[in-house]
Amino acid sequence: MSDKANIAAAVLAHVDAGKTTLSEALLYESGMIRRAGRVDNKDAFLDTFALEKERGITIFSKQAVLKLPEETVTLLDTPGHVDFSAEMERTLQVLDYAILVISGADGVQAHTRTLFGLLAKYEVPVFLFVNKMDQPGTDQEALLLELKKELHENCVDFSDQESAAFAENVAVCDEQVLEQYLAGEAVGTEQIRKLIRERKLFPCYFGSALKMQGVKEFLADFIRYASIPACGETFGARVFKIARDAQGNRLTYLKVTGGSLKVRQVIGEEKINQIRIYSGEKYETAEEVGAGGICAVTGLLHTFPGEGLGAEKAPRLPVLEPVLTYQIILPEEVSPAVMLPRLRELQEEEPQLHIVWDETLKEIQVQVMGEVQIEVLSELIRQRYGVQVTFGAGRIVYKETIAGTVEGVGHFEPLRHYAEVHLLLEPGEPGSGLVFETDCSEDMLDRNWQRLVLTHLREKEHVGVLTGSALADMKITLVAGRAHTKHTEGGDFRQATYRALRQGLMQAETVLLEPWYDFRLSLPAGAVGRAMNDIDRMKGTIAYSADGCIVGSAPVSAMQNYQREVMAYTAGEGKLSVALKGYFPCHNTEEVVAQIGYDAQSDLENTADSVFCAHGAGFIVPWDQVFSYMHLPPVLGQDKSGEEWYPGQWLPDAANFHAKTGEEEAWIGTEEIDRILDRTYNANKKDKDAGATNGYKKKRIIESSPASASGGGKQKDAGVEYLLVDGYNVIFAWQELAELARVNMDSARGRLLDILCNYQGIRRCELIVVFDAYRVEGHQTEACDYHNIHVVYTKEAETADAYIERFAHEHASRYRVTVATSDGLEQIIIRGAGCILLSAREFEQEVKEKNRQLQAEYDSRKDHGKVYLRDQMPSQVLDGSLEEQQ
Repeated sequence: MSDKANIAAAVLAHVDAGKTTLSEALLYESGMIRRAGRVDNKDAFLDTFALEKERGITIFSKQAVLKLPEETVTLLDTPGHVDFSAEMERTLQVLDYAILVISGADGVQAHTRTLFGLLAKYEVPVFLFVNKMDQPGTDQEALLLELKKELHENCVDFSDQESAAFAENVAVCDEQVLEQYLAGEAVGTEQIRKLIRERKLFPCYFGSALKMQGVKEFLADFIRYASIPACGETFGARVFKIARDAQGNRLTYLKVTGGSLKVRQVIGEEKINQIRIYSGEKYETAEEVGAGGICAVTGLLHTFPGEGLGAEKAPRLPVLEPVLTYQIILPEEVSPAVMLPRLRELQEEEPQLHIVWDETLKEIQVQVMGEVQIEVLSELIRQRYGVQVTFGAGRIVYKETIAGTVEGVGHFEPLRHYAEVHLLLEPGEPGSGLVFETDCSEDMLDRNWQRLVLTHLREKEHVGVLTGSALADMKITLVAGRAHTKHTEGGDFRQATYRALRQGLMQAETVLLEPWYDFRLSLPAGAVGRAMNDIDRMKGTIAYSADGCIVGSAPVSAMQNYQREVMAYTAGEGKLSVALKGYFPCHNTEEVVAQIGYDAQSDLENTADSVFCAHGAGFIVPWDQVFSYMHLPPVLGQDKSGEEWYPGQWLPDAANFHAKTGEEEAWIGTEEIDRILDRTYNANKKDKDAGATNGYKKKRIIESSPASASGGGKQKDAGVEYLLVDGYNVIFAWQELAELARVNMDSARGRLLDILCNYQGIRRCELIVVFDAYRVEGHQTEACDYHNIHVVYTKEAETADAYIERFAHEHASRYRVTVATSDGLEQIIIRGAGCILLSAREFEQEVKEKNRQLQAEYDSRKDHGKVYLRDQMPSQVLDGSLEEQQ
């Protein structure tokens, strides 16, 4: 295959137009098969799957190779039914030419116009073959006029290429060719090739594929006018399909767009094991495939349809998307955890299925184009996995956009992290999807950070705030941002970007979008009035009505089951064909919103709130107050005043702003704790009984105190050792305490303090246990004694992590500080401060070891007198029954 030039062409059509029949005829005329099969006889060469033969429709795209004298044509047969149009669309990215088949009996239908529009989007040159011209009532001239009106005015009849009318019709397709023609020059073959390649000319042929009429002439002209595409020398490829063979091997179907592909070639971190050239259900292996060739390869396990390999560009987003969501109902004996990975395999082959696990509803959901696809999917699951699934009632897939321009701000600044992002959200054109751009100075935000923001915008499906549906038809522009030279990490911009987008959506006027169908309704004369009333009831519009044919558009939700109604009130004589038109404003927004019941502020995975830092700890700012805290001026409205912008200027509650005042948080340092503990200790000596309750000495409320010195180059005090314990982190890491905490947290906390009191008596260090109280509104920092250890409860908006990290940062240079925690981020910071680190598991092991040593010492001394400390210790500590957990 690599010795000849390669052309990739696909046969496309509305369902029942004769697409597969034409493919069979082309294979027969080219000598690739000895007999043309028929769909109704279930022996078509390209309908290889049992489901296709049973239903008489093409479900999966297949390929056949036409080995011609000068070139090799790979012919792709694609599904015609609208429910499988996503499978068809994926092949368009690898085509050099398309053959659009139109039924002479039915003319241009709704899905035909959709196909022609997709071919224009993907810039694929088109040959048209009008089929079934052997049927009575077909009119070639009338059909040609319809093609010019419905598809393109440059549709030209190629039936008689020797006539003067033909040359004139070709010439008027291009101004330069027309000038040459009027000057007396003939229209040559090369000019026709060029016009077809540039989509300025659309050759039209008329015949009957079933009776082999006009097929031979069409094939000869296709070979004559289809030019070989230019390809680069650098390797590139485009993936268009994922499938599995009978043995379960994963197949990646791709087109080589540049250079060549060889067996054992490494792509990324994976290696090509085998190259297969399929023709129908059979294949030949090859060692190499040249540019333009289409093949299937094994060995690539992480590819996906639309992916570009090598020098090929990023994939285009599909135009056709599922419009219905169904629940997959499994048999009682089948676990969702077992079935979900299997369904993911099907999603690899059909990405538009969107297999998701809804944690809230505890159900598996799938997105599809229509009921026929549901029936086929059910049978496919049964055949492949032996599981008979059913489906719940279909729900419409809605989308959301905005009606005006807003600026969204996201700020993410917990301790030692920093990022701020400003996004401009604007409504886009219908069908434009999501467009991401940047309009931010690199003096403000480095280019690498800007690229990262755009990456985070593209990496997930963002949802709206009205119903939680996916966003569409919006332009999102990065207009401002800020990073910290020391503390910013990539993940910070992810959080800031998500929050900025969400915060903008919370401000905006949201528009709910629903899918609409283009429809064509053929009816007996007596049923037209009923149909027009139905369309008005469905809030649809009528574009054309004559001779029992109604053409228009209507919401998918209203037309979902209308085919059955048509069959009923026309006694089976009516025919409805539909094609997805796109997404447009919902006709019953309030009803849909109430039915879905989505609460944007309860969706914690998509929060609009920001995180700011003050007093050494992060705190959450609600989305509607972010403008009073943000660090950068707003892009919208910054020229409203001639004065210089200051934080909080934009909104009237600017008096609440305090995040950038520059005040240093006064907190409890080591020396201050020592003084407080000393005062408390002496005070309790004087009034011992009055101040103690259940082991605790009187609590002291500390609101603020001077910041302690950071060391000033002093030597470490070798006689002072501090051990800081992250209380709740240890509780949930030790099995005994975690089990107790599930029953009663106060009991778990008290048990930990008892264990640490015994441990302090052995180790003789200053032991401080820190517990989170940052969620307690208005809470101030509390420090108290519990027997021989010190306990600190953090104040509002300050976590135990933040307290310990601050303590370590400022005092590790003066004292020997050890921290016991298993928090990953906290461990990194603790090590960076020069402190000794113990994981929760290591700390548990050390406590047990110290207790064993005490037990051994007691045993060695038990005959020499009473050991009072040992008698006070709980039996669980002495016998080592505290189990390890990690």
